[in-house]
Amino acid sequence: MWIAPELAETVAAIVDEESFEQAARRLRISPSAVSQRLRALESQLGRVLLVRSRPVRPTEAGATVLRLARQYEVVGHEASVSLGLERGEAMHVPIAVNADSLATWLLPALEAVTRAHEVTFELLREDEDRTATLLETGSALAAITSEGRPIGGCSVTALGATEYVAVATPAFIARWLPAGVSRDALAAAPLIDFDRSDDIQSDWLRAHGVDPVGPPRHYVPASEDYAAAIRLGMGWGMLPPAQALPSIERGSLRALGAPDLTEPLFWQQWNIDSPALAAIREAVATHARAALAQRE
Repeated sequence: MWIAPELAETVAAIVDEESFEQAARRLRISPSAVSQRLRALESQLGRVLLVRSRPVRPTEAGATVLRLARQYEVVGHEASVSLGLERGEAMHVPIAVNADSLATWLLPALEAVTRAHEVTFELLREDEDRTATLLETGSALAAITSEGRPIGGCSVTALGATEYVAVATPAFIARWLPAGVSRDALAAAPLIDFDRSDDIQSDWLRAHGVDPVGPPRHYVPASEDYAAAIRLGMGWGMLPPAQALPSIERGSLRALGAPDLTEPLFWQQWNIDSPALAAIREAVATHARAALAQRE
C-alpha cells in the first residue's frame, strides 16, 4: 500500500509540533487541512495513528508512519543533492542524546558536520537508558544510547564509555563525612540525582553496602546545573572527568574514592543510505572516542 509523502509528512509535523495548529503553521496549510490529511491516511490504513492528547503522541501504527516520514525526508534530500536541485531547506536530523554527552563532547562533533553538509539538528535530551525508545517511535533518526543490541532497522557503533567520579565539596565532606566514607555516613549524607531514572549514584551506594532508598536526595535535571549543585555543596554526586577534574585540581571538589563507574555508550541510527547521516556517524564516533574511555 502506497503512503503519499505529504500524508506521512503531516503525521510527522503533528508529532513534532505537538498540536494540529502548530503543524498547520509549519506546513503552511489550514488546521482543517491538517485534520483532513490525517483522517484520509487513517481511513486508508484503517488504523488510528495519533492519540489526540496534549501533547499529541503516535500510536504504534503512527510510529511506523512517523519513521517512514523521516525516511522520505532523508531520501528526498539526498536525491535533490545528487541531482543538483535547489531544495531551499537543510535536511533536519533529530537525535536523541543524553545530557552528559551533550554537555561535554557532542556539540563539536555536530558542528564539524555542518561545515560540509546542509543539515540542521534537533537534540532530544533523554537519559541514555531511554534514548533508544525515541528511535523506535520514529521521533529520532539517531541516538546515543546505552543499548548495544541493534534496534530493528538500525546500525550500531560502539562509542566508548562515560566515566563517573564520586565528588563533593570540602565543606560538604567536613559536615557529612568527617570521619571518611562509611556506610553509616553515606546513609545520612544528601546526594544529587539527575532525575528519577538516574541510578548511577544508587549503584555507587550499593558498592559501599548502602541501601540507596535511605539517603535524602535532590533532583537537578540539567547537566551543568547538576554539576553546579554539587559545587555549591547541596549534596554529593557522580560527574564525568571533564566536569569533575578542573574543580578537583582547584580544590573546590574532592573525589570520594572508588569505585569509579562507567556507562557504555553506543550510536544507533537508521539504515538509510545517506552521505549526511554517514558523516554524522563518523564525526560522532571520532569525537566520542577521543573523549570517552575505550572498553576492551
